[in-house]
Amino acid sequence: MIKLEENIDYMGWSNCLRLANNEMEIIIASAIGPRILGVGFIDKQNLFYLSPDEKGKTGGKAWRIYGGHRLWLAPEVMPATYAPDNEPVTYRYKYQTLTITGQKEDATGVVKELEISMSPDRNQVAVLHRLQNQNTSDVKLSPWALSVLAPGGRAIIPQEPYGEGNDYLLPARTIALWPYTRMQDPRWVWGDKYIWARQDPSISSEQKIGILNKQGWAAYCLNDETFIKLFTFDASAAYPDYGSNNEIYINGNFLELETLGPLLNIRPGGITEHREYWFLDKEKISTSEASVDLVLLPKVLSFRKQIEAIHDKRPS
Repeated sequence: MIKLEENIDYMGWSNCLRLANNEMEIIIASAIGPRILGVGFIDKQNLFYLSPDEKGKTGGKAWRIYGGHRLWLAPEVMPATYAPDNEPVTYRYKYQTLTITGQKEDATGVVKELEISMSPDRNQVAVLHRLQNQNTSDVKLSPWALSVLAPGGRAIIPQEPYGEGNDYLLPARTIALWPYTRMQDPRWVWGDKYIWARQDPSISSEQKIGILNKQGWAAYCLNDETFIKLFTFDASAAYPDYGSNNEIYINGNFLELETLGPLLNIRPGGITEHREYWFLDKEKISTSEASVDLVLLPKVLSFRKQIEAIHDKRPS
């Protein structure tokens, strides 16, 4: 059973919303946003990072990291990408879906919206990210979903399946590197089957990579709990950042697990959407590829089948 609670005080913000079933909960801000402040098992850790210096703050013209989960515009440019989300949002709850709508951004002319649908009986959430162009001219953009994750964990990104010989003459995917990316940084582990990204509070420097993730999933392990994202890959689509639909950013405070939708030209009044599916798991995953194969991968594949079954039942 899903329950929506309103007017919740959370980490200094008032009038927050809490969406929960019997096992997991999500906390959504209404005083700022659209932004999800927390996700996790009930009465357990918040898997999202929240900036200790910005908890409870609202208003003003400066952009704040805040933390949690947010919706941005890609490619990243100043000042448009950093349009502040410091003002109240509107929301509605209908057909077990919570819709959070931000105000039109002065810097971009875009309205951001999140639709959050929680499973009544599983640790699963669908988050639809929507951008509407309210300018009088076209804009070219990609919806960019960023989850700012609590420190001390490890992100896992699947590699493309291994192959050699005459059947594997072409490259499998792209990897984008930023000017500050150091591939020998100890927070990266470039495995045969998976790329590992470790958040280490003792290392303050920044790291970032982008990839074309055709497998359509990524995960973050923190204190024996795992946050899993599923998302789409469209072989016919163009993606920003040298063709990246999945990015990892690390600094000394947090790790961002990011996904991106196709880069499209949006006409006035038009919209573009990008959907993520979240899943929480409690089983421990060790720092080995065998552990991911044994513990995590079967659950990812099962989760994907459940999502596909839901879509198959929807009217065309």
